Amino acid sequence: MSVEVQLAAPAHHLPLASDFRRWAKRALQGERGDLCVRVVDADESQALNGRYRGIDAPTNVLSFPAAADQPSEAGLLGDVVVCAPVVEAEAALQAKAPTEHFAHMVVHGVLHLRGHDHEAEAEAQAMEKMETAILNELGMADPHST
Repeated sequence: MSVEVQLAAPAHHLPLASDFRRWAKRALQGERGDLCVRVVDADESQALNGRYRGIDAPTNVLSFPAAADQPSEAGLLGDVVVCAPVVEAEAALQAKAPTEHFAHMVVHGVLHLRGHDHEAEAEAQAMEKMETAILNELGMADPHST
């Protein structure tokens, strides 16, 4: 399993590439496969969100699972795209440590790559429970308590 990290945007509180890698690996919970975590600026996030979700605004995290009909020899799971300025703004607004909010977004994105979703209430509750457990294993607070 490998986690590529691309730091493509500056940020005031940007964690280290090794932190992003550690968070993604913890969220994989032993599942095999490779993925990329890309940290982007608001413009790139907005362009991706517009193209793939039809929403003309930047967002905190996007997940792009590998195409199921094109199996990868390397076991590619997909990509997680984190928007640094949105995550930093949300952390400030929610009075959270920026590093912990970055970690939450990575965990959230990786869980999507693993097939989890939050469209229905039961799915949302299950996904939040998994996020909280993984972040607690990383020594971080429940991201849903504030």
